[in-house]
Amino acid sequence: MTPTATRRRGWVVRSAAVGAAATLVLAGCAPGGEDGGEDGDSATAFSLLTPAENAIIRNELTALSSGACQTQNTALPLSSETVAQSDVVQKVTLLASQKALPVMFVAGTAQVRPDGDLGKNKLTVDYETKLKELGHWDDILPAAAATVKSAYGGNMASLPFQYNIEGIFYNKTLFAQHGVTPPTTWDEFVAVAEKLKAAGVVPITQAGAQGWPITRLIGNYIFRSVGPDAMTKVQNGQAKLTDPEYVAAARTIADLGRAGLFGEGVTSRAADAANAQFLNGQAAMTYTGSYFLANLNDPAQNKVGVSNVGFIPFPGVDGGKGNSGQWPANAGAATATSAAAYGPKVGDWLGCIAENYGSSVLKNQGVISGFRLNQPVDAIPPLTAELQAIVSKTTETVLWFEALWDAKTTADAQKNVALLLTGQQSPEQYMAMLQADLEKAR
Repeated sequence: MTPTATRRRGWVVRSAAVGAAATLVLAGCAPGGEDGGEDGDSATAFSLLTPAENAIIRNELTALSSGACQTQNTALPLSSETVAQSDVVQKVTLLASQKALPVMFVAGTAQVRPDGDLGKNKLTVDYETKLKELGHWDDILPAAAATVKSAYGGNMASLPFQYNIEGIFYNKTLFAQHGVTPPTTWDEFVAVAEKLKAAGVVPITQAGAQGWPITRLIGNYIFRSVGPDAMTKVQNGQAKLTDPEYVAAARTIADLGRAGLFGEGVTSRAADAANAQFLNGQAAMTYTGSYFLANLNDPAQNKVGVSNVGFIPFPGVDGGKGNSGQWPANAGAATATSAAAYGPKVGDWLGCIAENYGSSVLKNQGVISGFRLNQPVDAIPPLTAELQAIVSKTTETVLWFEALWDAKTTADAQKNVALLLTGQQSPEQYMAMLQADLEKAR
């Protein structure tokens, strides 16, 4: 799972606990079914609900409504509303209980999984089924589809509007000045970071105040060392976070903090500060997602110049079962479509979005998505083109550390990772706390 930069990251809504009464009301809803709009006219508008903090999707659908999807918009006009991202779960729960879900809407991750309130009551469509019926399934990139299904319990419950791969952006100029080359293994990464620190450069900047930029590193080390199925094994009870190889990952990232390789004040550093530190040339590396391209391509923010920025995968771990071709990825917040509202006009909109969104959002906003580029896009910045090529060719992805977890375990992981970095909590204590959370949630 997501400001300025953070809000552009395809943030992942974490389903918080909602009141028992609301859950009961939702559970009592009559399911709309896969084809709830039997006459095809249940929707009088293509109503859209998106997070207030992130305008990318609504801006692009607005552009399509007067462009490639103008015919669909004439038949079913686009009508857009917003909700604060912190209120998404409660808002969607309320709308579902009132049988008033919009045609397309942002939802909490857990809500749309098969065992979630929306999933188990069949209140949303399965996009794979619908897009295959419409002849547009091939407009979804295979890696994006795999990532969505992995995140949502096998359910194609969302469209990859903001599909992101994650890796390390690095300052080519600083690397050259200090005689280091892009690392491919973890040992090389640490050696590069130590050399840069000795030269007075912040080796890697992360927004530690938010938690997730650090937990991402723990998860990635686990995927490289234990293998791409490492977190699935934890979720299925085949492994535990307290197993030595998982604790070793937490210790490895904690060692970076204790060695000062994140620079001073990492645990209180906000996203804007971390971005500025890299874009101003004060830090040599930052781990983040392809959503960061929006910042890199903005000359007002990027003082080092986009041609001086490179991108590499998270390093491999010697002897590990994972590899750098398994890109960490996410598909942003769940964006579902109401089963009750679905009909031919909504289907026409859906097909038009699948066919045109990828090229449109890249052209208009410089954003990479999980849709195929069906129309050529001119003058793409080289680094953007490089990441787009990676997205298009990737065949295997991994999720993030907390992707399969409940809300409490996720919150504890992100809130307490600062204590791990500062040594106030040992790697054993940190992982034991999270394992206990997972077992309690089962």
